[in-house]
Amino acid sequence: MPTAFHCAAWVIAAAVIVPSVRSQAPASAPPARARVTHSTSTVRVNGTPIEMFTLTNDRGMEMQVMSYGGIITSLKVPGRDGRASDVVLGFDSPQRYLDQPPPPYFGALIGRYGNRIAKGKFTLDGHTYTLAINNDPNHLHGGTRGFDKVLWTAIPRESADGASVVFTRTSPDGEEGYPGNLQVRVTYTLTNRNELTLDYHATTDKATPVNLTQHSYFNLAGHDAGDILGHQLLINADRYTPVDATLIPTGELAPVQGTPFDFRQPTAIGARIDQDNPQLKNGKGYDHNWVLNRSGSGLSLAAHLTDPKSGRSLEIRTTEPGLQFYSGNFLDGTIKGKGDHVYAHRSGLCLETQHYPDSPNKQNFPSTILKPGQNYDSKTVFAFSAK
Repeated sequence: MPTAFHCAAWVIAAAVIVPSVRSQAPASAPPARARVTHSTSTVRVNGTPIEMFTLTNDRGMEMQVMSYGGIITSLKVPGRDGRASDVVLGFDSPQRYLDQPPPPYFGALIGRYGNRIAKGKFTLDGHTYTLAINNDPNHLHGGTRGFDKVLWTAIPRESADGASVVFTRTSPDGEEGYPGNLQVRVTYTLTNRNELTLDYHATTDKATPVNLTQHSYFNLAGHDAGDILGHQLLINADRYTPVDATLIPTGELAPVQGTPFDFRQPTAIGARIDQDNPQLKNGKGYDHNWVLNRSGSGLSLAAHLTDPKSGRSLEIRTTEPGLQFYSGNFLDGTIKGKGDHVYAHRSGLCLETQHYPDSPNKQNFPSTILKPGQNYDSKTVFAFSAK
């Protein structure tokens, strides 16, 4: 039996020990990290299976992307009510992206040249190159078999910055008529800030035009929620590039002031889209390049898109000089997408960061020519929020 002294000593010791225990800070939880999982589809391209990736973060976002075409097949974003909706148009099965006629670039990685090149021709270093005419009478989005219709090597990664998939491939000399072997690397990253970051990098062994972009069709209310005419859009641009009847820029950098192309303040997409305007007639709505207001070479605000119904917003920042806003004018109800939902007229919109269309044939436009020894580096951030 312990003596009174022993008991007193134990109490004193306990009194000394307890405060020291209470002074210790609780162990901190490990920081949350975005995750990426991988699976292999049964769908094959020339005998090689399509690889599928799902990226998630701890704030309710989920993105699905595949090695065929670098295509984003699903992008789930929480609304103001906390419920996530898939905000990009697309298909449930990878096979649908391979069907004929091909779908209109849903979710695709575009290259070697995003947008149009007039009559499929350009002259570089004294040589005239002829490209595929796949948007009569012009070349569009890299040709008949552009970067959206090939398998990429895809490697998943996780880091403190987020979950990523790194896509790489070599576009061989002569592919779709373009000169030079082009080494391409594109990294898609989903962060815990609810940002989707796209990092583009390329090098070449022969001078060639390069203009890479991403062609997701957004509907912030949900891919199956009807048209996007009520979305509020801001574009940070004082000028745009008017086009001819075949959607090739005329070369003019025209002011948006006093035109339906003035989105310097948030404006409903449907507010002026049907006005009697020759440029809107040429595009059958909006299908034009805006000349972004920017200074320096870093990330700069390009656009801000809001869906008043769901509260979802998308802010786009980019290092690129231009932004193509396409209002889904050629969607006509003939395509059934995810869940057999019919994609009707203007049920999705594209906001493609880019250099200007037909730049290889427009000396007054920023150059898109990449030369040996140079690096093509471009970055775009899609930041999602809800309120």
